[in-house]
Amino acid sequence: MRLILAEDQFLLRDGLVRLLESHGFEVVEAVASGPDLRRAFSTQKPDLALVDIRLPPTFTDEGLQAALEARRERPGTRVVLLSQYVEQLYAKELLADGAGGIGYLLKDRVFNDAQFVSALRTVAAGGTVMDEDVVAGLLRRNGRGAQISLLSPRELETLNLMAQGRSNAAIAASMFVTEKAVAKNINSILTKLELPPSTDDNRRVMAVLAYLNQ
Repeated sequence: MRLILAEDQFLLRDGLVRLLESHGFEVVEAVASGPDLRRAFSTQKPDLALVDIRLPPTFTDEGLQAALEARRERPGTRVVLLSQYVEQLYAKELLADGAGGIGYLLKDRVFNDAQFVSALRTVAAGGTVMDEDVVAGLLRRNGRGAQISLLSPRELETLNLMAQGRSNAAIAASMFVTEKAVAKNINSILTKLELPPSTDDNRRVMAVLAYLNQ
């Protein structure tokens, strides 16, 4: 899998390259600025891009804008954004086209190898993976606090894992419950959030994201 990486901090960039290559990714280019990222998108046409939102020269949203531009020019481009903070506006911009193949992860999750690599592979396959804190922030931002408050602690935990792109089996293993219990939680979540039930994991995530973008 051909991947480009955009991260301005040298030590983190170098560490990510080593981590990714150890898990079978081919890092075709690692860049440190917005202009270089735009060039890499154009010349490399990667299978997946791992992009820090804030890059030189502005340190505002250079990475995000380069990713959005790449997805406009080459629909279906897979992108995982990295951020130090939960920035709901940026997440909504990335989700706006509803095309999938996107992720938004917080940097402090990066060094959990298995979860991080699983998230990248989910996005590369066309899925959607959002950090649980990003999902919670989007729900609050869109005035869904009252509905979210209806969820039980176990349902909230299930929703967080769903938003990370995990299957029923993976959720069950993480929560130490049966898949039947997970399915019951998911049906309850979708009912309380007024979302149609679905047994397809990526469709569930996309349904939540579509709801957030209304």
